[in-house]
Amino acid sequence: MVMVAVGVYARLMKHAEAALACLAVDPAILLIVVGVLMFLLTFCGCIGSLRENICLLQTFSLCLTIVFLLQLAAGVLGFVFSDKVRGKVSEIINNAIVHYRDDLDLQNLIDFGQKEFSCCGGISYKDWSLNMYFNCSEDNPSRERCSVPYSCCLPTPNQAVINTMCGQGMQALDYLEASKVIYTNGCIDRLVNWIHSNLFVLGGVALGLAIPQLVGILLSMILVSQIKDQIKLQLYNQQHRADPWY
Repeated sequence: MVMVAVGVYARLMKHAEAALACLAVDPAILLIVVGVLMFLLTFCGCIGSLRENICLLQTFSLCLTIVFLLQLAAGVLGFVFSDKVRGKVSEIINNAIVHYRDDLDLQNLIDFGQKEFSCCGGISYKDWSLNMYFNCSEDNPSRERCSVPYSCCLPTPNQAVINTMCGQGMQALDYLEASKVIYTNGCIDRLVNWIHSNLFVLGGVALGLAIPQLVGILLSMILVSQIKDQIKLQLYNQQHRADPWY
């Protein structure tokens, strides 16, 4: 229900629909859909176990199995088709760069990612030329022409006030000169390196998500089996009580 509430709030507070073009799915709608599905799934499991309803328990077990298999398939496909995944991530990042100024939430997300991973742009800092404000063409009248966002800039020790114009004209410089002021490496390579260096952590997270699902599937099937055994026992007792020779 929290996920549904957050999704509804995000949907109602959205100011620019153009910013959604950078993502394959609207995050607000995704939160609402996932929240509703989680609520329905847990409702089936909770009520099914309390009321010992075989139909609800089997629905819960089946849905949980499907979710687990989809997660497993997504992980395998992502590993096998890593090049296509990389291309899709590159496309999403480039689209996000295009719509950087269209939505404040998207802007803050990109700035956070670039500062967190110490990167700039998708492949390199010159990817920011995809944005109409940072475009480096001669006919661009923007004051931010050939610039990059401040989140691309190298941190300055003991800086009390953030210099939001530190990336001014950086796209016009070559890699060596620009690297003295900003991050020149793209975020895609940084993200791939981070994944490779944290494979054990990611594996632990995946295992932590998989184990409760498997336990839920197992326990629901055990409970269904016990309920069926109780029903058979009750039917057996009723038959023998109706038998005059019993």
